[in-house]
Amino acid sequence: MNAMTETATTRPVTRQTFDDVLVPTYAPAAMVPVRASGLDLWDQSGKHYLDFTSGIAVSSLGHCNPKLVSALTEQLNKVWHLGNGYTNEPVLRLALALTEATFADRAFFCNSGAEANEGALKLARKYAHEKFGPHKSRIISCLSSFHGRTLFTVSVGGQPKYTEGFEPLPPAIDHIRYNDIESARAAITDDVAAVIVEPIQGEGGVIPGDTAFLKALRELCDQTGALLVFDEVQSGVGRTGALYAYMQHGVTPDILTSAKALGNGYPIGAMLTTNEIAQHFGVGSHGTTYGGNPLAATVALNVIETINQPEFLARVKEASARIMANLDKLGADYPTVFGKARGAGLLIGLPLADAYKGRAKDFTKAAEALGLMLLIAGTDVIRMAPALIVSDEQIAEADRLLRQAVETIVNAA
Repeated sequence: MNAMTETATTRPVTRQTFDDVLVPTYAPAAMVPVRASGLDLWDQSGKHYLDFTSGIAVSSLGHCNPKLVSALTEQLNKVWHLGNGYTNEPVLRLALALTEATFADRAFFCNSGAEANEGALKLARKYAHEKFGPHKSRIISCLSSFHGRTLFTVSVGGQPKYTEGFEPLPPAIDHIRYNDIESARAAITDDVAAVIVEPIQGEGGVIPGDTAFLKALRELCDQTGALLVFDEVQSGVGRTGALYAYMQHGVTPDILTSAKALGNGYPIGAMLTTNEIAQHFGVGSHGTTYGGNPLAATVALNVIETINQPEFLARVKEASARIMANLDKLGADYPTVFGKARGAGLLIGLPLADAYKGRAKDFTKAAEALGLMLLIAGTDVIRMAPALIVSDEQIAEADRLLRQAVETIVNAA
């Protein structure tokens, strides 16, 4: 290992440095972003990009949001970290804001969506064991779901490609088909401790949950004594046009997990639940060193305060309608390239038609070359998750650049 020198913080680095010194768990883009503001981003060469990814549905108030920068800077000069032997004012205010805005009575804070789901699943098992006995421990999830990368949460996620090589996996985890009520009825029996579901599947292809399916899960959980866990890591904090997507379905979970947009890029996760369930996590039963630290809590509190306003959420729906209209026209113009766009709010998936299946990454790379950053959701779906503050002008520009990218690929075929 090289000794630290006075140039360590300023030495030149490139995309090649990633290949040289980082564990190769990612295959990042060739360009290296260095500066951003709102939905605008610039790389090392000074090239400008329109960011329609918001860091995978994270930076929902845009990069370097002035209100968040100001709030964080103020807290930086007060106190950063205390450890869980102490509480702090920002986390108490955040807990009040979240419980007042949702079904929940209690909040637990951590650092990521995976940790929030890990906590939710541990709590569900503990609740079931203490209330019914250890026989009630099975967890039901959906095929093509995604709940995190810990061994527990990746096993609960219904995508075998993420568990290969990590066996043996935690037992008593089964998967049902998403939006399939009969599949749910067959699986959710008296030995089930928890059913975990995304109200809209993100990584699985941007597939909205049917209200009838989510209501059926609620009813089956009520009948069997299982807890219903909504994973709103990607769908929460305004992304679908409501503070949390459960509010749009009229289905109230027992536990809800939140992360991503909650900190607008500052790492924070939250698990929300009721008084009755929360009491099964007593002192020492679960914890985290950094969770609920004053810096993360300060940012999250300002995020919630900004997004949880009727006019803000109405604008999300308006922007969504504009993008959907553009994508419908794009699909009509290129019927052999695209299927029907789908999603909720500003979490949108554009599936590829049969002739272009497996080529989602080709489209995002072509768009990036033109200055538009997009995501994929699997190999067959282009995903858009722009900041919730996206303007009509930026929506029009994204449409123009995407069309250029499509023409590039179609003409090369």
